[in-house]
Amino acid sequence: MSSNAKDIRRCCACHEHAPKTELLRFVRTPDGDITLDLSKKADGRGVWVHDSEACIGKLVKRKLLNAAFKTSVAQEVYDELGER
Repeated sequence: MSSNAKDIRRCCACHEHAPKTELLRFVRTPDGDITLDLSKKADGRGVWVHDSEACIGKLVKRKLLNAAFKTSVAQEVYDELGER
C-alpha cells in the first residue's frame, strides 16, 4: 500500500485496497439519487469498486450497492452496470 493513504480506497466487491485512479466511485447524492461519479469528488456518500469485469459483475450479482448505501437501489442502476 502507498504511503499516501488519502488516495487509497477499498473495493466494496473484493475488499482489496487500491489507488483511487484504479477504482470507480458511485455516489448517493443528498437527493437520494445513485450515480456513477466520474469526477470522484461529488458530494454525498461514496462507494468504490474496481473498474474490472469481475468486481462489477460481483457488485451487480450480489446487489452490493444496497448494503453499502443502506437503501434499496433501483434495478435500472444494476442493469446499466451489467451492460457496461
